Amino acid sequence: MKNTILHKANERGHADHGWLNAYHSFSFANWYNPDKVQFGVLRVLNDDTVAAGMGFGMHPHDNMEIITIPLEGDLAHKDSMGNAETIKFGDVQVMSAGTGIRHSEFNPNADKRTKLLQIWLFPNKRNVEPRYQQITLDVNDRHNKLQQILSPNPDDEGVWIHQDAWFHLGKFEKGLTENYTIKREGNGVYAFVISGSVTINGQALDTRDALGIWDTEKLEIAATSDAEVLLMDIPME
Repeated sequence: MKNTILHKANERGHADHGWLNAYHSFSFANWYNPDKVQFGVLRVLNDDTVAAGMGFGMHPHDNMEIITIPLEGDLAHKDSMGNAETIKFGDVQVMSAGTGIRHSEFNPNADKRTKLLQIWLFPNKRNVEPRYQQITLDVNDRHNKLQQILSPNPDDEGVWIHQDAWFHLGKFEKGLTENYTIKREGNGVYAFVISGSVTINGQALDTRDALGIWDTEKLEIAATSDAEVLLMDIPME
């Protein structure tokens, strides 16, 4: 298909540090692929597993919108703004790093791993005042439909960020078909399959595969098995 890019799960960057097993959809840390630097304003999509009791010490960020979606287990967060929170499966957390922030992230459990997606988007405003937001979603609201988890509007469902982006999560039973309309002209969608198998606009995708698609108005998502999908509707410039 034209105006699409297919990223297979086994083509991602991989780093196993023992305490951290990380897969990178885009160039990150010591893994660099000139064909996978970003997709539109999407700069990082890391698929991380953090061992029990381990984590990331205090480290800085600036001028980036950072979204964390736990898939399994818990993640304890502390930052230089004074926030100390634990995010769990069903939660979504966002940090607008803006003029600069430091934070740490640890698996607080001694007996189980934590799995999460961490996503970085370039903001549409630089040097904003740093901010933190965390919400708990009803995961039943994504059963056989798309649940909005992020938008540019503080009054909409989900968290909000400094970017014309909309994220949706859907958990579909085999055989279900769902349609999605792009929210903003000039946006594309990066679809990431968390589990199972789907077909998006005719392209077959399996667990942890991703499809970037642009210059289109709609997506048709057909679940070829029970499946969970994250759609990231984002500016291409």
